[in-house]
Amino acid sequence: MRLKSWKTTLVFVCAVVLAGAPALAQTVKIGVAAPFTGPAASYGENIKSGVETKVAELNAAGGINGMPVEAVYFDELCDPKEAATVAPRIVRDRAIVGVVGHVCSSAHLAALPTYVRVGIPVISPTATNVTIGDQNADRAGRVWSFRNVYLDDYQGQFLARYAKEVLGLARIAVFYENNDYGIGLKDAFLKEAAAVGLAVVGSEGYVKGASDFTPQLTKLRGGNPDGLFISGYYNEGALIAAQAANLGMKVVKFGADGLDNVDYIQLGGAAADNTYMTVPFLAAAAPEQAKAFIRTFEEKYRRDLDWMSANAYDAVGLFAAALAAVGPDREKIRDYLAGIDGPEKAYEGITGPTYFNAKGDPEKMAFVKMVQDGRFTAAPRQMR
Repeated sequence: MRLKSWKTTLVFVCAVVLAGAPALAQTVKIGVAAPFTGPAASYGENIKSGVETKVAELNAAGGINGMPVEAVYFDELCDPKEAATVAPRIVRDRAIVGVVGHVCSSAHLAALPTYVRVGIPVISPTATNVTIGDQNADRAGRVWSFRNVYLDDYQGQFLARYAKEVLGLARIAVFYENNDYGIGLKDAFLKEAAAVGLAVVGSEGYVKGASDFTPQLTKLRGGNPDGLFISGYYNEGALIAAQAANLGMKVVKFGADGLDNVDYIQLGGAAADNTYMTVPFLAAAAPEQAKAFIRTFEEKYRRDLDWMSANAYDAVGLFAAALAAVGPDREKIRDYLAGIDGPEKAYEGITGPTYFNAKGDPEKMAFVKMVQDGRFTAAPRQMR
């Protein structure tokens, strides 16, 4: 056989084989923006645990309409500058149809203009700053940022009422981190404290990464508080608890979801005991559909299920529902999520029903957990 004829025959045979072969399924990518290194890396690990559990579950069931799902992770350190750098990398990958993130409100706010300008839907499982909903609409008025976690104004108000009505506290010292999360939470708390007659005997700020809080705590101690509101994250919060104990401040400590990390206990030691915190999910009060996930999660990761992992799991679930309904199109996914706008249309996840208002914000309730004898447990009294 001449070489030319042989080549022609080979091309024909290959064409026939390829025509009869099934097409390779398109892989759908979901970007995950969180801190995977640095001081807030524990938060990133929580998010990753929830995401990879849901992705594995979807792929084990054959993917979404036959399309395998892949999570692509982007480390942004919970830092606004890093988040603003990561966001353009995410949107340039056209295979990424949505983003789970960001964890910290400051990082989310920094990345948000890129997501809105380019047009990619994002669901934050954790960013609670109230201003996010006011900054996530494009020129046509379409929102691109959604979240399945309550907001700081609700959380701050809840904490003020819980401190007075449940914990029976009367004099509160406030210690807040000087960022979007800490300030927003603190402002909501102060407003509600005034409304319910809870005395605030001092308020001090600190910066992320600080390690010596003795000067501010000494000032706060002078107000003779019976409660210390730590409006910030677990790493500094644990040091604050330990240094307050060293100063002889025998106070009830409380804060919001930023304290909810096992490292708060590990870093704070015995001083972490008697700390209360609001969380959007509590395994002890989980709906029936969460039970199997809780067992799977705790067997795989050998630790209790945290609220960040649960919310991240549901964030992927929301994207999966959208993909199943409208396919891998960013704008259509956005429209689908925006259409989940009432309780009758709610996505029923392991954290309960999720639906969004016109700003992409949800209606979610708060639970309270505490540190007792060196471990997290549900607070004996909840409040609705």
